[in-house]
Amino acid sequence: MHSSTILKKSPHLPGVLSFPLKLVPAKIHSRLLVTFLNKFLAQQIIEGELDFLKNKILSVSVNDAGIEFYVSFVNDRLVALNSTGRSDIEIQASVYDFMQLAARQQDPDTLVFQRRLIMQGNTELGLELKNFLDGLDLESKGSFAKVELLLLKSLPIYKRLFS
Repeated sequence: MHSSTILKKSPHLPGVLSFPLKLVPAKIHSRLLVTFLNKFLAQQIIEGELDFLKNKILSVSVNDAGIEFYVSFVNDRLVALNSTGRSDIEIQASVYDFMQLAARQQDPDTLVFQRRLIMQGNTELGLELKNFLDGLDLESKGSFAKVELLLLKSLPIYKRLFS
């Protein structure tokens, strides 16, 4: 018996909207991200929960936006890196799929099986990162509730506009 899998395609940010993002160097995108993450994950950093990332390079590619983030964990803080051409773990997805993950509307395993979220590189590091993110207590982050609500309201609009 032959069965075929229907892969759902996520909405993609049009090139005309992603073009300005591509003009900004990756290190600037990465600096913005690590500034936010160092504040957002301050308690987890103090407790050593990110030590598994020490001196490792994490690359996050937002495919349809044409931007990449390069991050490492050095001297007990996340730091932005220049594009090095190498990473220990690389994560790729579209803006929409990252929004769904952040809003907890989609499980990462589902997106991986649908080939909408791609993780490549060090498998053990990828599992540690996934376990860290799964165990993150977002409810204790008061400001996250506002971000999550904004994302939940934005997802249907984004889907209508860019599907």
